[in-house]
Amino acid sequence: MELSKQQIEDYHRDGFLIIPDVFNAEEVESLRGEIERLKQLECKTIFREREGAVRSIFLVHEKDSPVFSQPFRSLTRSPRVLAPAKQLLGNEDTYVMHTKINVKPALEGTGWLWHQDHGYWVHDGYPEGDLLTALVLLGDTKEIQGALYMIPGSHRLGLQDHYFDESKAAYQLPQRAVQTSRLKEIMRDAPAPVPIVGKAGTLVIFHCLTIHGSGVNMSADNRWQAYITYNRCANKPNDVPNPRGEFTRATNWEPVPVESDEGIVAAHA
Repeated sequence: MELSKQQIEDYHRDGFLIIPDVFNAEEVESLRGEIERLKQLECKTIFREREGAVRSIFLVHEKDSPVFSQPFRSLTRSPRVLAPAKQLLGNEDTYVMHTKINVKPALEGTGWLWHQDHGYWVHDGYPEGDLLTALVLLGDTKEIQGALYMIPGSHRLGLQDHYFDESKAAYQLPQRAVQTSRLKEIMRDAPAPVPIVGKAGTLVIFHCLTIHGSGVNMSADNRWQAYITYNRCANKPNDVPNPRGEFTRATNWEPVPVESDEGIVAAHA
């Protein structure tokens, strides 16, 4: 899949791009079936809410991972995801920096404070903040489900100061968040935050400096989404003290090739 000139301009203007109907129902069901399988496992790359419900599953794309999934690995190499990622990064030599499945559970899934992803990743040693994340909706998503919100154009403001918040920790982890006073200034001047909602199979691509956050899942339905972060091979992280683990900071910097467009369903079969 190749992005149009207008889509590329929209991404650089807003810091995100929403593309409906990228993946079909059969592909979505294949990926959902994998999530049901992975939820039964117990390992350190699966994080849970305080109540015990699975919230996030990391590192599903690497073959030596305890939660490896061939359908999700195929998703990371699909031409409908990887090709536009390479277009926007402006580089063919691109690798998967991390993968995450978010299963925000019904009536239990907590929110996430307003932040930039690079507010975390800068501490992992990445020299340049131009990574991007591809997000695939794996169920019809409504605002009441604790939808993700994006502040349009916020990526063009550069990296903001983040504070460390332990009071609103999700799955026992403290959060980094944009300073409240600065956030109020940004929101006064920026267009209204945009909720990431839509039908299953929608693809969303967003810049690592786009400010985003989400609320509590107030609905009776889980909110399932898959995240794939891509980085240029030339932007691999420098050595830093106490970097986070492989689940968020991959050390496999080999360029990822675009593979078969049929891989997701074929891998599940």
